Amino acid sequence: MNTDTKLSAPAESASDISPRDASNWAQPVDRLALGQVPKEAVNINVKGRALTGPQQGFGQMWQKTYKVRLAGADCSPEEVIRVWKENFPSFWPEYNKFYGPQSGIRPGEVALINTLGPADSPLMSTGVMVIYADEVSFTFMTPEGHPFSGWVTFSSYVEEESTVAQAQVLIRATDPLYELGFRLGFMHKGEDRIWHHTLLALSDYFRVEGSVQQSVSLVDPRVQWSKAGNVWKNSGIRTMLYTPIALARRLAR
Repeated sequence: MNTDTKLSAPAESASDISPRDASNWAQPVDRLALGQVPKEAVNINVKGRALTGPQQGFGQMWQKTYKVRLAGADCSPEEVIRVWKENFPSFWPEYNKFYGPQSGIRPGEVALINTLGPADSPLMSTGVMVIYADEVSFTFMTPEGHPFSGWVTFSSYVEEESTVAQAQVLIRATDPLYELGFRLGFMHKGEDRIWHHTLLALSDYFRVEGSVQQSVSLVDPRVQWSKAGNVWKNSGIRTMLYTPIALARRLAR
């Protein structure tokens, strides 16, 4: 497997953050809170949940890097990140609905994510919190129950006279069921498909016929059996249980 530059872990405390970039970091929170949510969104598995980094996950730890070179595009890294933040939901696959905060992608804001199945039925409701954002990057962190525990960092930089857009994840499967999905391969393929689609959609915006480069590194092959109980908050299971109950309530009304 290829290796790439290791993703820096977010600062653990205020003492780790320099005054220069303190405003780019979200304030620590014990539990997530959600603002106004669109009526069509399934709003479960986010409010009241704690954030989870790789150290709170169950499965093997992976680092994946996806990048696309915007060769020929007249755009700076700052312009790429501005466009990415403003249009983030539209760059995702249609089966994944990203309900961003009204104030935009800013430190401390929480977004809701719905994965849809046949007939747009919800397969999973989860979300992310923006823990860092500046002019050339922003980072999401996942809540309890999300398929993986970890960070996703989006960035842009100049390499060999071309602007590059990059998505990089440092993750563990949250619980044994999700880890099984990773071991069988379909969870890896699903994750790859999202970020390939996102980066190609971003390159299309800048009218570039991009090609996504991907590198994968197995950071830690061990599983953390002490975290097996995370399955109790599995967002996929809880969404599947919630959906027929919500439908019955609507029919009753």
